[in-house]
Amino acid sequence: MNKSTTYISNDQKLHQLMEQAEIANLDQLSQVSGLSQWQLNRLLVGLLPKLPIRDLLKLSKVLNLSLEQLLLQFETDQSLREDWEIASQGISGNSNTNSLPLQQEYKQLQRQLDQQQETLHKEFQSSSIATLESWLLQWPTAAIVAQKNPEISAVKLLPLVKPVFELLKQWGLQMKGTVGEVVAYDPQCHQLLEGGGNAQPGDPVIIRYVGYEHDHKLLYRAKVSPVKKNKEEMEQTS
Repeated sequence: MNKSTTYISNDQKLHQLMEQAEIANLDQLSQVSGLSQWQLNRLLVGLLPKLPIRDLLKLSKVLNLSLEQLLLQFETDQSLREDWEIASQGISGNSNTNSLPLQQEYKQLQRQLDQQQETLHKEFQSSSIATLESWLLQWPTAAIVAQKNPEISAVKLLPLVKPVFELLKQWGLQMKGTVGEVVAYDPQCHQLLEGGGNAQPGDPVIIRYVGYEHDHKLLYRAKVSPVKKNKEEMEQTS
């Protein structure tokens, strides 16, 4: 199904705000805000003003925005925007007697969200620690053993770091390439090692240090060096 321009625009804006708030992906946003994927999808399609105030406060809190800023960030149906602007006048400090219950509800929800945010962050930390449990318990001992016995095989230590990579995977961090892999040089995703030689796009290079992408965005280019041609190949090309 083709995505609407509103969806695409809101999706881009949401990911920018998530990046600023150091939230890795939509799964993590759902976890720390308490909003379901269905509720986040309503935001993306332009129905943000239709979400309950409680949910809007949760979302604005984790994205470090006010309610007004949250609404202005995303494209919505014009009639929904007008309805929200009228309703939000009472929230933003209107002293009209009719708006007092709404203001009181807002303040109460704000206090609850302050407490809830702290709880959600602790739960997120707890789940991360649980993923790293075996590494946390075994790595310090393994490191001491390796220092005292330099002959110990490094292969035996590799399984211990598996939980670290599992956690990074949950955060949307993926390795780009494999050490020792020969690939066609692409300046967009590869970086030549300093002093390692020159290469033109398409030339064979070998990956020395892997790159990383986060949520499908390149973070670090893989560091590579040109594949040295043997004598026969050099004579054929000369």
